[in-house]
Amino acid sequence: MKTKTFEAPALYGDHHVTEVRRILLELEGVAGVYASSAFQTIEVDYDESKINDLEIALKLDEAGYLGEWTPPVELGIAPQQGDGQKPYFRHTATYETTKQTVSFAQKVNYGGRPLWYCPGIGAIKMDEETNNG
Repeated sequence: MKTKTFEAPALYGDHHVTEVRRILLELEGVAGVYASSAFQTIEVDYDESKINDLEIALKLDEAGYLGEWTPPVELGIAPQQGDGQKPYFRHTATYETTKQTVSFAQKVNYGGRPLWYCPGIGAIKMDEETNNG
């Protein structure tokens, strides 16, 4: 048996720990998984003759746990001043779960960690989305 440790920046809650364990324990050759949302670390015990650490890393990356997610950022300039860059604008959306409610989102000057969907869990299904820009 061999043990490999992965840093997982997108592993930040117990629901992620459960999902990571499910994903990895389904792989042939994986004997044990220790996942910590507090330390954002995944430790995998596996049989080298059946699976290698690259295959495990690819599976974790495919589920969205290894890479840091970067949200789109507004340029802060008018679209015609963008020098070929595609500007990012606020958008509105309606969601199936909230029916008639319309939500608005826009990047503001906030220095904390942005919110994003949970890897492995999926995003809420949208009925309609309109980009203003």
